[in-house]
Amino acid sequence: AGCSFCRIIAKEIPFTVLYETDEVVAICDILPLRFGHTLVVPKVHIPHVRDLPVNIAATMGVWPKRSNWGANAAMQNTALNIICNQEYAQSVPHVHFHIIPAPRLGGLPGTDTMRVVPRTTRELHQLEYEGRSELGEDEGRELAEKIWAGL
Repeated sequence: AGCSFCRIIAKEIPFTVLYETDEVVAICDILPLRFGHTLVVPKVHIPHVRDLPVNIAATMGVWPKRSNWGANAAMQNTALNIICNQEYAQSVPHVHFHIIPAPRLGGLPGTDTMRVVPRTTRELHQLEYEGRSELGEDEGRELAEKIWAGL
């Protein structure tokens, strides 16, 4: 078993790399909340933000800036959410940042249209959460290529 992110870093689980340094890897989330959802993960197992060395925290902070350029080019969307759950709502006890393109009423280019049109932002968030599906390897590669092209 073990930590899913440690297994990904050890290349025991397939993933799509968007950005990588000696200390950090940014990957496509395999169960994205929204199209373009990425994760920034330190390569060493660190369960709490308070234990994150400053140099690794700084390296992790580079990706949101870079990914915003890529997301803008790939999806015509500069709005994003940067989230780091710790214990509460954290499904993997390994520090990681979620970089998630923000939703817009009416959808984003390149995403499936919703069967039910939300009337409020709250309804939009609920529909998105319920509508999550696994990102396939081909979809991950295609997304990565679009983001890389915009960097």
